[in-house]
Amino acid sequence: MTRAHLIIDVQESFRALPSWGAISDPEIAKSVGRLVDGARERGELVVWVLHAVPGLGPFDPASGLVKLLDGLEVREGEPVVHKSAHNAFTTTGLQRLLTQFGVTEVSVSGIRAEQCVETTARVAADLGFGVLFVRDAVATHPLGAPGGPVERSAEDLLADPEALPAAEVIRRTEYALSGRFARIVTVDEALD
Repeated sequence: MTRAHLIIDVQESFRALPSWGAISDPEIAKSVGRLVDGARERGELVVWVLHAVPGLGPFDPASGLVKLLDGLEVREGEPVVHKSAHNAFTTTGLQRLLTQFGVTEVSVSGIRAEQCVETTARVAADLGFGVLFVRDAVATHPLGAPGGPVERSAEDLLADPEALPAAEVIRRTEYALSGRFARIVTVDEALD
């Protein structure tokens, strides 16, 4: 089995959002870096995925923020995929790339566990890949109640009694994926 590690949206764009102060793991680059280092040592493919949409604030490539968080860097030979959809497959050639490398299983990690990471996991499973959701290498923000604004300040989110805490968002994501779309693992387990 050939494994690839999909590092999804661990990018500076998120630091520019008003909700960054409520992110579940402001040091996510460290856990992702540990996963990447282990994958490199094992000779496994690392694929960097960045969300880039012209005109979408900090996700606009012209903003200069569509780049990896400090502490992470692409090495020669590691593909970088730019996506404009929530999942890493629809607007990219990722499936073709993984097939060319003989990949049969992917690990997914990154920012917005319930959005881009989860959606990528679901699509990967539907495409026939084995999927690992790396629980300690994901992060997200609290989610406001349905019907409210999508982007809110950290202070608003943390003060909102109706908001779903980030840890609960991640836990629910794990429940939704487990046994259906992905196996839930830690960084250490993803590297075993």
